[in-house]
Amino acid sequence: MKKVVAIFSSLLLLTGCSFTEPIPIRGQVVSCESIPVSESSSPRLECLGGGEGIAVDAIRGPAIVNVWGTWCAPCRKELPHFAEFLTQYSDRVSVLGIAVEEKNQENVRKFIRTRGITWPIIYDADGSTKKKFGMGVPVTWLINKSGKVVYKKYGPFESTEELERAAIKYLGV
Repeated sequence: MKKVVAIFSSLLLLTGCSFTEPIPIRGQVVSCESIPVSESSSPRLECLGGGEGIAVDAIRGPAIVNVWGTWCAPCRKELPHFAEFLTQYSDRVSVLGIAVEEKNQENVRKFIRTRGITWPIIYDADGSTKKKFGMGVPVTWLINKSGKVVYKKYGPFESTEELERAAIKYLGV
């Protein structure tokens, strides 16, 4: 009996221990050229993938804008939902991330490459988006073709299905 308990305890310990972080998945730092924008005199935020920066108020949809940070556990948790969503909807909706409260761009680029992020990310170096999106992350806005914010989500998407339902309901994708 002691042997069975010892084996069971060992198995429980081995299977009970898990990574708190997901196994790295290859991502790519992507240009912001695919994001539809209109003319704007507002300041532009730098795109980590190069090219012209983007003025947040100039984004046209259908687009999903996700404000996040590498240090934010709920943000990290929802990233796979965006990746999976894009496998089905990338031809109908743009996804753009805004990295906030980061020490430097290179930390964000490394994070992108190891977390499976394959959509454009802009870098908010000075916290200017706080005025628009508010405090706290993650925050996700759905923006229609005319540039109107049609849905705001404060907190993480808990599933790909939740993200998909919001995109269908508010963006008609």
